[in-house]
Order: sequence, then C-alpha cells, then structure tokens
Amino acid sequence: MAKRRTRDNDEDDTTDEGPPPVPCWLCGRDLGDAVEWHHPVPKSRGGKARAPVHPICHQTIHAHFTNSELGRTDGDPKPIRDHPEVAKFLTWLAGKPADFNAPTRKKDR
Repeated sequence: MAKRRTRDNDEDDTTDEGPPPVPCWLCGRDLGDAVEWHHPVPKSRGGKARAPVHPICHQTIHAHFTNSELGRTDGDPKPIRDHPEVAKFLTWLAGKPADFNAPTRKKDR
C-alpha cells in the first residue's frame, strides 16, 4: 500500500518539481504553456538553430525586423533588444504573466 503524504510529513515528500523553467530568448521571462520556436538566423539565411520564445515576443520580432535584418544579427538577441521600439515593448512586457498575449502592430516599412 502506498504511503500517505501529509503537509506535516515533509521529510517523506518526494515530489519532483521537474526541470527549471526555460527563459524566452528575447525577453528572458520564463515560458508558459504557449511556446513558439524562432530561428535567430532565418532559415533563408542559412540558420538552423531555434530558440524558444513567447508568441507575443515572436510577433514583435517579425513586426520590426525583416529576415535580412535578422540574418545580420548573427543570432545575437542584443541588437534586437536594443531597438528603441522593442526596448519599449520589453519594458512594458516585464510585469506580465508568462502566457500573456496581445495584438502586435506591424511596423510600416
């Protein structure tokens, strides 16, 4: 018969918390249930690596950068984070929950 666990019986508590949360490639917040995979260097520019991002972060990346511009970053998120509009977005997003999502406006090109 299985041993019954109670809150007072902490030494026998063997719950597995699982792996630590994975941070978003762009904003650095923990990922929630909805995860998209972004190619930091687009496949059309020879990129193969993928990075986990929030859907809203992924939309923001592609709303402000073309594949050519992303290809010139060499997969480094810093130039993207330093973009004035993206930096403002990241400041606004910092206090939101992991699964927060909102419409993202496309940049006029």
